[in-house]
Amino acid sequence: MAAALLIYRSPLSWAPEASLLTLWAGMGVAICAAIARARPAGLLQFKATDILWGVGVGVLLRLGAGAISGANVSSFPATGSLDGLVPIRWWWTQAVPAALVAPVVEELFFRAVVLVAIYQLLRRSVGSLPAALTAALFSAGTFVLLHAAFAAVEFVSGLELFALGMVCSATVLLTGRIWGAVLIHAVYNAAFLALIFIGTAAS
Repeated sequence: MAAALLIYRSPLSWAPEASLLTLWAGMGVAICAAIARARPAGLLQFKATDILWGVGVGVLLRLGAGAISGANVSSFPATGSLDGLVPIRWWWTQAVPAALVAPVVEELFFRAVVLVAIYQLLRRSVGSLPAALTAALFSAGTFVLLHAAFAAVEFVSGLELFALGMVCSATVLLTGRIWGAVLIHAVYNAAFLALIFIGTAAS
């Protein structure tokens, strides 16, 4: 993470993309090491119900985020554009990473590694429920801190990220699988990107 932050703060035009790749690479190493060493049975299993969790809860979370952020009284979200056109660079630097890559890497790291490790570490000593709550709070909290390290996070945005982290943590704890959380995160991000695209096209 330190290397990613150093790159991010450099004045180079490609620094944001390079820092993101560096961060994901570090997370990827941790994910591979943790999964190769030990993982709960069924964690990487996929079931059709994961799609229902992902789409349904992801959309509800995005609606909730819109409600607490005052989306009904704010201007429609848009990205920088010329004549209402979305820049090509936006697709590769923001849309694809946010909708496809970030949900997979971040959920595997924060939920399949951090959440599971803390839960397993505490379960025998404090019991399942306290261990689950502690693991969920830590996983969601560090998820917010990671975003705050790379960009200013306002209070409302922090609440939205924390809610996303807690819901994804609860999904993993309740189902024993990671893919529902990945889909929730992907749908949550994709819904916002869709609003940006529509807002830009309409401007």
